[in-house]
Amino acid sequence: MQGPGLHTGGLIHAVFRPAEVNTGIRICRVDLPERPTYEASADYVTQTTRGTVLENGTWRVSTVEHMMAAFYAMGITNVLVEVDAPEIPILDGSARLYVEQIQAVGIDEQEAEAKEWVVTEPVEFDNKGINHMRIIPAANYAVEVKVDYPSPVLGQQTATLTDLTDFAAEIAPARTFCFLREIKPLLNMGLIKGGDMQNALVIYDKKLWQWQMDRLARKLGQPTIDASQLGYLTPLKYENEPARHKLLDVIGDMALLGMYIRGKIIVTCPGHGFNTACCKELKTKINI
Repeated sequence: MQGPGLHTGGLIHAVFRPAEVNTGIRICRVDLPERPTYEASADYVTQTTRGTVLENGTWRVSTVEHMMAAFYAMGITNVLVEVDAPEIPILDGSARLYVEQIQAVGIDEQEAEAKEWVVTEPVEFDNKGINHMRIIPAANYAVEVKVDYPSPVLGQQTATLTDLTDFAAEIAPARTFCFLREIKPLLNMGLIKGGDMQNALVIYDKKLWQWQMDRLARKLGQPTIDASQLGYLTPLKYENEPARHKLLDVIGDMALLGMYIRGKIIVTCPGHGFNTACCKELKTKINI
């Protein structure tokens, strides 16, 4: 697969190769000397600004969450990812294309049991009452997410996945999103160089003067829009697409646990930093 990097903006090539039993999900930076390769694990999370970043020495790979969500939902436990940049391609901002490619090439069942953590009692994580995660016993894997933004366009939304077989149709196509007011600061941080209206859902919720909108559009290389109308600048695929994407991110970030979870994950106000912090603590709790 190939496409731009959300943050670097350059064209990135990624190859997903079959791997032997107990290999796990490993990522190889083929553009670096000695081709460093490490497992996609919460142990390597170092940054979470607009995406989950894994790092160990010169090996650094960002924006892994959509790919990881696709692997988890499609039952991929052993795979070698070869990528020629410090980032996984953003593609259309969702997990849809990863799922479609996996479906196209097919999956081999291997002669080993997949690792699974069975939740037998509730586990909770809380961040000063702002973010909260609760994992409870359930017959199968399920995720429920609630988001709450102080925005006249995007306020409270919920999304639920009760069966992983619904992921491809109901969750995978949900795109990453950001607020228009965030774009200039992110650009100033050297991020989202590869972002556009095709790979992100942009929310316009704080009015700009038309000249400000025109200048921002020029900077992004995008057509200008009417600055008088608040709303979503690209059509929604689902009424609650932002919440569905946050659910996708939870699946991808928690997949860094390195095993399946038989239980229900309930998250209020998720984010990559909180998700991966919970995943790291969970690894300690269950001794893996």
